[in-house]
Amino acid sequence: QLQLVESGGGLVQPGGSLRLSCAASGSRLDYYDVGWFRQAPGKEREGVSYIRNTDSRSYYSDSVRGRFTISRDDAKNTAYLQMNSLKPEDTGVYYCAGSSTYGSLAEAAFDYWGQGTQVTVSS
Repeated sequence: QLQLVESGGGLVQPGGSLRLSCAASGSRLDYYDVGWFRQAPGKEREGVSYIRNTDSRSYYSDSVRGRFTISRDDAKNTAYLQMNSLKPEDTGVYYCAGSSTYGSLAEAAFDYWGQGTQVTVSS
Protein backbone atom coordinates (compact mmCIF):
# COMPACT_ATOMS: atom_id res chain seq x y z
CA GLN A 1 0.00 0.00 0.00
CA LEU A 2 1.27 3.44 -0.92
CA GLN A 3 2.43 5.61 1.95
CA LEU A 4 3.29 9.29 1.49
CA VAL A 5 5.29 11.68 3.65
CA GLU A 6 5.53 15.40 2.90
CA SER A 7 8.41 17.64 3.91
CA GLY A 8 9.83 21.05 3.13
CA GLY A 9 7.20 23.32 4.64
CA GLY A 10 8.02 26.30 6.81
CA LEU A 11 7.76 30.04 7.27
CA VAL A 12 8.65 32.23 4.29
CA GLN A 13 8.23 35.90 3.47
CA PRO A 14 5.92 37.05 0.68
CA GLY A 15 7.69 36.72 -2.64
CA GLY A 16 9.84 33.88 -1.38
CA SER A 17 10.10 30.26 -2.47
CA LEU A 18 9.77 26.80 -0.98
CA ARG A 19 10.11 23.31 -2.41
CA LEU A 20 7.91 20.61 -0.96
CA SER A 21 8.80 16.94 -1.26
CA CYS A 22 6.52 13.93 -1.17
CA ALA A 23 8.39 10.69 -0.43
CA ALA A 24 6.61 7.46 -1.25
CA SER A 25 7.08 4.02 0.26
CA GLY A 26 5.26 0.72 0.20
CA SER A 27 4.77 0.84 -3.56
CA ARG A 28 6.28 2.32 -6.68
CA LEU A 29 5.24 5.91 -7.19
CA ASP A 30 5.19 5.47 -10.97
CA TYR A 31 1.99 3.42 -10.57
CA TYR A 32 0.17 6.59 -9.49
CA ASP A 33 -0.83 10.06 -10.56
CA VAL A 34 0.32 12.47 -7.83
CA GLY A 35 -1.53 15.52 -6.62
CA TRP A 36 -0.89 18.37 -4.24
CA PHE A 37 -3.70 19.87 -2.19
CA ARG A 38 -3.81 22.56 0.46
CA GLN A 39 -6.10 23.59 3.27
CA ALA A 40 -6.11 27.10 4.66
CA PRO A 41 -7.46 27.79 8.16
CA GLY A 42 -11.24 27.73 8.15
CA LYS A 43 -11.44 26.65 4.51
CA GLU A 44 -12.00 23.44 2.64
CA ARG A 45 -9.12 21.54 1.13
CA GLU A 46 -8.47 22.54 -2.49
CA GLY A 47 -6.54 20.99 -5.34
CA VAL A 48 -3.37 22.84 -6.33
CA SER A 49 -1.72 20.66 -8.95
CA TYR A 50 -1.36 17.11 -10.20
CA ILE A 51 0.96 15.18 -12.49
CA ARG A 52 0.24 12.06 -14.48
CA ASN A 53 2.38 8.94 -14.16
CA THR A 54 2.10 8.00 -17.86
CA ASP A 55 3.53 11.11 -19.48
CA SER A 56 4.30 13.50 -16.56
CA ARG A 57 1.80 15.99 -17.94
CA SER A 58 0.98 18.52 -15.23
CA TYR A 59 -2.09 20.55 -14.34
CA TYR A 60 -2.58 23.56 -12.06
CA SER A 61 -5.32 25.52 -10.38
CA ASP A 62 -5.79 29.08 -11.61
CA SER A 63 -4.54 30.45 -8.29
CA VAL A 64 -1.04 28.93 -8.64
CA ARG A 65 -0.49 28.56 -12.39
CA GLY A 66 2.71 30.30 -13.40
CA ARG A 67 4.09 30.32 -9.83
CA PHE A 68 4.11 26.64 -8.81
CA THR A 69 5.72 23.72 -10.62
CA ILE A 70 4.97 20.07 -9.92
CA SER A 71 7.48 17.38 -10.83
CA ARG A 72 8.32 13.78 -10.07
CA ASP A 73 11.42 11.64 -9.88
CA ASP A 74 10.18 8.07 -10.03
CA ALA A 75 13.69 6.70 -9.62
CA LYS A 76 13.70 8.34 -6.18
CA ASN A 77 10.04 7.53 -5.55
CA THR A 78 9.50 11.21 -4.81
CA ALA A 79 7.35 14.04 -6.11
CA TYR A 80 7.92 17.76 -5.64
CA LEU A 81 6.09 21.06 -5.61
CA GLN A 82 8.27 24.09 -6.30
CA MET A 83 6.49 27.19 -5.05
CA ASN A 84 7.72 30.62 -6.15
CA SER A 85 6.41 34.16 -5.66
CA LEU A 86 4.56 33.03 -2.58
CA LYS A 87 1.67 35.09 -1.27
CA PRO A 88 0.03 35.19 2.17
CA GLU A 89 -3.01 33.48 0.66
CA ASP A 90 -0.82 30.45 -0.11
CA THR A 91 -0.66 29.75 3.64
CA GLY A 92 -2.03 26.38 4.68
CA VAL A 93 -1.32 22.72 5.22
CA TYR A 94 -0.11 21.10 2.01
CA TYR A 95 -0.88 17.46 1.31
CA CYS A 96 0.34 15.13 -1.38
CA ALA A 97 -1.88 12.35 -2.64
CA GLY A 98 -1.72 9.35 -4.95
CA SER A 99 -4.33 8.21 -7.43
CA SER A 100 -4.38 4.65 -8.73
CA THR A 101 -6.76 5.67 -11.52
CA TYR A 102 -6.75 9.20 -12.93
CA GLY A 103 -5.73 12.29 -11.01
CA SER A 104 -7.57 15.59 -11.01
CA LEU A 105 -7.92 18.67 -8.81
CA ALA A 106 -10.72 16.89 -6.92
CA GLU A 107 -10.02 15.04 -3.68
CA ALA A 108 -12.23 12.13 -4.69
CA ALA A 109 -9.77 11.15 -7.42
CA PHE A 110 -7.09 10.23 -4.86
CA ASP A 111 -6.82 7.10 -2.75
CA TYR A 112 -3.73 7.74 -0.64
CA TRP A 113 -2.81 10.79 1.40
CA GLY A 114 0.11 12.08 3.39
CA GLN A 115 -0.15 13.80 6.77
CA GLY A 116 0.59 17.26 5.43
CA THR A 117 3.23 19.94 5.92
CA GLN A 118 2.57 23.50 7.09
CA VAL A 119 3.40 26.43 4.82
CA THR A 120 3.14 29.92 6.26
CA VAL A 121 3.71 33.00 4.13
CA SER A 122 4.06 36.06 6.29
CA SER A 123 6.31 39.05 6.86
